[in-house]
Amino acid sequence: MNILIILFLIFLGIVLLLIEFTILPGITIAGVGGFLLFAYSVYLAFTSYGTLAGFVTLGFVLVVSPVLVVVFFKGKIGKKMVLDSVITGVANQIDEKIKVGDVGVTIGRLAPMGKIKVNNEVVEVKSTGSFVDPGEKVRIIEIEKSLITVEPLNL
Repeated sequence: MNILIILFLIFLGIVLLLIEFTILPGITIAGVGGFLLFAYSVYLAFTSYGTLAGFVTLGFVLVVSPVLVVVFFKGKIGKKMVLDSVITGVANQIDEKIKVGDVGVTIGRLAPMGKIKVNNEVVEVKSTGSFVDPGEKVRIIEIEKSLITVEPLNL
């Protein structure tokens, strides 16, 4: 009867570790509970069946249980739980058509960030610090990587 209890505790420990890795990531009750169940199953094996059974149970817990978890994640069900998508987007690349000195019109209010239309392109820009109302003309004064700085034109 004790052998069934030991096997059941090891099974529950594996289930709790799978819950820890998939549903509740981080050090939570499930992970700690899984390790406590493993420890108690090894303790029961030592006290009920002696040192040989205890070391066999300890070896099973230390070697076979992690292998079962890895096999689970490599299988069909595990692959459905693992995020494997790749992000291919890029951040606000500046088009070659836009240069320092170009004049554009604000689409919305620049407070101090907003969008302008310049050379038939809509881009996000930053003003020099002042607020600029919609429909105002602005001049590009600096392009640094993906940040365009503009100043209002006082015509």
